[in-house]
Amino acid sequence: MPLALIADRPGHAVLRSYDEPPLQADQVRVRSLFSSFKHGSELRAFRADSADASDRWDGELRLHRRGEPAADSFPRALGNMCMSEVVEVGDEVDNLKMGDRVFAHQVTRETHTLTAAGLTVAPPGVSPQALMYWDPTGFALGAVRDAPVRLGDRVGVFGLGAIGLVVAQAARLAGARWVAVSDPIAMRRDAAERHGADLVLDPSQADAGLEVKLQTENRGVDIAFETSGSYAALEDALRATCFQGTVVSTAFYQPKGGLSLAGEWHRNRIQIVSSRACSEPLPQYGWDFARICSESLALLVEGRLEVDDLIAPIVPMAQAAEAYEEINAHPERSIKLGIDHTLGP
Repeated sequence: MPLALIADRPGHAVLRSYDEPPLQADQVRVRSLFSSFKHGSELRAFRADSADASDRWDGELRLHRRGEPAADSFPRALGNMCMSEVVEVGDEVDNLKMGDRVFAHQVTRETHTLTAAGLTVAPPGVSPQALMYWDPTGFALGAVRDAPVRLGDRVGVFGLGAIGLVVAQAARLAGARWVAVSDPIAMRRDAAERHGADLVLDPSQADAGLEVKLQTENRGVDIAFETSGSYAALEDALRATCFQGTVVSTAFYQPKGGLSLAGEWHRNRIQIVSSRACSEPLPQYGWDFARICSESLALLVEGRLEVDDLIAPIVPMAQAAEAYEEINAHPERSIKLGIDHTLGP
């Protein structure tokens, strides 16, 4: 029987067998080739340590109801993106055929039975790794547009997970003249340096805000992005930003923090922008999340964003549960976990 990766309880991943449903006329069955995960919001749900797990979200009021417990979300499927090969086609499907390679937002399992309309044909010559970055690229693109980054801007990126690494590249595409990055994880700093960052900082070894100011004639960056969900990184971003500059946050922070909105934010009149590309309506007329997704895919397909080396580690499906728990316990050992279903045990 095929296997799926699930969390049976908070903080614990397992592989569990399942039965595929009968194929309907408008569906296709696919065999997974490559899968990946979100290291931010998905891991918070896996740990059940965010407000989503402790306080019920009221969609009408758009706030968490404090003291009202959220529904139990376990067991829960794990995974975010999957590229697959079509192995069976329903009678009414005319846009896909056996052997087509397709991709979609899907959890990590060995097979899927899906409506054909929910799948996108993988462009020829595009790597699975690039397709796995479709999701973080959307949120990175949304953040760069929300800022917005203008020609000649100096930009700082604090937090170099998948979104942060793409923000650094996308800011350059948007016209940034100078890009500084900061992250305590060495392999992520190395990745940003390979992709052209002008200043690479380890915030555990240096005062990142001070260093950015000193490297910019004491002014600071015009726009800083905080993409990690770390209050310490958000403080560094505030310290690194110029007078009347902008800090853009794409992150979901823990309920308890310790954020200091002291001198830098207050005295420098810094604007803080919350960015989430799928929270519509978007600020710019004519842009919605569908257009963000379309443009994100185009940037990846055209090679204007380079991400093939930003999936690490890559393991076979047999090791998926152990690898998932590893990235949760040791984020310093990963950038974005990939599952290559074509690998043996």
